[in-house]
Amino acid sequence: MNLASYASDPTFSRGRRIFEKDAPTRTVFQRDRDRIVHSTAFRRLVYKTQVFLNHEGDLFRTRLTHSLEVAQLARSVARSLALNEDLVETIALAHDLGHTPFGHAGQEALNACMAEHGGFEHNLQSLRVVDCLEERYPDFDGLNLCFETREGILKHCSRLNAIALEENEPSFSDGKGGVGLRFLERAQPSMEAQLCNLADEIAYNAHDIDDGVRSGLITIDQLCEVPLFEDFRQQALSTHVRLAESGQSRRLLYESIRLMLSAQVYDVVSATQAAIQLAQPRSVNDVRTMPRLVQFSPEMGERSQVLKTFLTCNLYRHPKVVSKMDLAQQVVRDLFAAYCSSSREMQADFAARSLPETQQALGDKGLSFRIVADYIAGMTDRFAAREHERLTGQRLLA
Repeated sequence: MNLASYASDPTFSRGRRIFEKDAPTRTVFQRDRDRIVHSTAFRRLVYKTQVFLNHEGDLFRTRLTHSLEVAQLARSVARSLALNEDLVETIALAHDLGHTPFGHAGQEALNACMAEHGGFEHNLQSLRVVDCLEERYPDFDGLNLCFETREGILKHCSRLNAIALEENEPSFSDGKGGVGLRFLERAQPSMEAQLCNLADEIAYNAHDIDDGVRSGLITIDQLCEVPLFEDFRQQALSTHVRLAESGQSRRLLYESIRLMLSAQVYDVVSATQAAIQLAQPRSVNDVRTMPRLVQFSPEMGERSQVLKTFLTCNLYRHPKVVSKMDLAQQVVRDLFAAYCSSSREMQADFAARSLPETQQALGDKGLSFRIVADYIAGMTDRFAAREHERLTGQRLLA
């Protein structure tokens, strides 16, 4: 592996929260990736909403397929920039582990339910999943991932949450603080983490176009008004004349999206190389003290933002999507109220954590609400819908 001097080298990882001997055949980042792929939370992503509820169609993206597409895009860019592909893939596969059922609608509802108990944010929950909630190993809770992986998972964090994280971080041997410190110091994460953030945006813009057209909620004619898409649609038609024929609309859409994705990847590589040339980072530590280096060119950034605005107005806020998400939010609210009223309605292991005697022993009465939030956040769409029907007798999402 020929890494740039500013890439994350697994040999010099800052380590794990609990010490473990290195594996004989895998780097520490490869080991993290494998732990994520084998986790329960990762398997659940296949039944969690991206834009469309899981039962609405077999071919719509889920959180799992989205994560795989982010990983593919990010690895392509990482290779061109001589960054660590294994770490990039690991972060990409883990970045949505804490997402609620029903996508952002579920998160908004759960955050409102938790407003007086610390709130809820899916990105912070992803870190909670890998640090605490997975139960696979005899010697520790969570997956005990490397600092660099955990840092990449935590895309954003409030000051209060960052302070709380730092209070519970171990003392790393280099004395540089934990994953919350950069939010207090306004520093940057590794370039691998920066890359995953941008690859996430590129991936969902592209696949939401595909899913939006497939659903019938947006049309090619509407997309022709978006310069970033229309330029590549015209390029596809120019290169492949037969795509203008009747019955070729699906191929035309795929080719337009493919060309758009390629152009964005090449743009990120070029713009980031220019930023690196200007900043001259020599190490990962240099990267952390510099402005964000992984970036679009200004022109591509503006064009990408226009596409995001179009998707927000025409797809994410489409009346049919909103009506479904209103029902999904009711499901989350009702589940939260039901479990807070009777924690014994939860599965046995979660119910046991919420019993009064357990809370008294832990010395934290507010923890029961967080346990309810953990339980709901871990649900798939269909399990949440079934649980809601069991508890209320209502079938809101058919």
